[in-house]
Amino acid sequence: MAATTVIVARKFGGIIGRKQEWQVLIDGAEVGTIAVNQTVELPTGPGQHTLRLKASGRFTSPERSFELAEGEEIRFSCHSQFLWPLMLASLVKPDFWIRLNRDLRQTVQSSWVSGTPARRP
Repeated sequence: MAATTVIVARKFGGIIGRKQEWQVLIDGAEVGTIAVNQTVELPTGPGQHTLRLKASGRFTSPERSFELAEGEEIRFSCHSQFLWPLMLASLVKPDFWIRLNRDLRQTVQSSWVSGTPARRP
């Protein structure tokens, strides 16, 4: 059975909160933490999932939905906001604080399953 993995890379973001570790939530459950300039690999099962990051307090990322087949891995990158207007907006809309984006260029299938290549969105 091939591994099914979510990979999250946290890049340097704004100057506020850069020393904090963020919680990584898959399907609403905490599965790990991530620090600045760190990449984490999180094993998960195949199927439909959601990913969200949470900083201390009420600040979060938007929730991202994705689907994985057996043997696939999916990559996301994240960072805090760079621009002060977006930081200010996150006081009203807390999921503006963390940017979370799927890296479409690097979604790969770690092994062939049923002789078919990885699906591309």
